[in-house]
Amino acid sequence: MMSKVSPSILSCDFSKLKEDIDSIVNHVEYLHIDVMDGVFVNNISFGIPVIKSIRPHYDIVFDTHLMIVNPERYIDAFASSGADLITFHIEATCDPMNVINLIHEKGLKAGISLRPKTNVNDLKPYLDKVELVLVMSVEPGFGGQKFDPSAIEKIKWLKEQKVINNYNYEIEVDGGINGETGKLCLEAGADVLVSGSYIFNANNRLERINTLK
Repeated sequence: MMSKVSPSILSCDFSKLKEDIDSIVNHVEYLHIDVMDGVFVNNISFGIPVIKSIRPHYDIVFDTHLMIVNPERYIDAFASSGADLITFHIEATCDPMNVINLIHEKGLKAGISLRPKTNVNDLKPYLDKVELVLVMSVEPGFGGQKFDPSAIEKIKWLKEQKVINNYNYEIEVDGGINGETGKLCLEAGADVLVSGSYIFNANNRLERINTLK
């Protein structure tokens, strides 16, 4: 039961961002970059300048999670900044298919996500079009929240759809992920675990990463 791990740099100490990334980058598959606009979610994080500044230093996949309204307006800018995979929220746009197409036109992988209270069936029209589905196991916008167990049934449903229809997307989970909740997600069918404070707040970060594999 080996997963990919995508540490969320939202939990880094921004005064030593490169040092924090350097401490984990050789032991994980993705780097999760949470972009918040203060509109779709209450919080504001970082954006294109930060991605541009760290991109030259790393070959790792930049797993870019847009928590912004009207993401279609910014696909070109995030593609140019160095994103490899762009995930947007189904609730943040009137035309999810257009956003997926814009991402693919840039030669990037497309991901789609949903808030905990959104019905997972809403994703059905897009499952054959994306490379990743991100299940939020907390309300998006802030790190350090408690895992919402309702995510498990969504993961199981997505795994079932993937198998039945021979879809190729990865199932990613974000929110309250630690050794215990991560194991539950993997057992349900998750492929990628996003974890922030659990990794970056630890004295032994590699040990924490290994608990998520």
